[in-house]
Amino acid sequence: MTESEFLDLAEQAFSSIENSLEIAAETTDLDVECSRSGNVLTIECIDNGSKIIVNTQASMQEIWVAAKSGGFHYKHDGRIWRNTRDGSELFAVLSAVVGEQAGVTVIISSKL
Repeated sequence: MTESEFLDLAEQAFSSIENSLEIAAETTDLDVECSRSGNVLTIECIDNGSKIIVNTQASMQEIWVAAKSGGFHYKHDGRIWRNTRDGSELFAVLSAVVGEQAGVTVIISSKL
């Protein structure tokens, strides 16, 4: 995959994350704020001030996630963003860690 293709896929993932969280904030008690700076997406849980950081590592063609529960690395396998250690899927893990840190069940989907 070229760097340009990687960056396009990463941008699609970031947009899906932001859109999913926006919808969840409108339809549930979720209170988070998303902000982007370059290749870094910060998700702040307003109630407790905790943060989840999602960023791209273009040189490795990975998306990295840092949350209270740990750090995770995801590589696109041609279909989905898959954890390089345990094979879990990016959006499923983000749903779990945002829900855990925010205290609200959240579904983050790649389909938005």
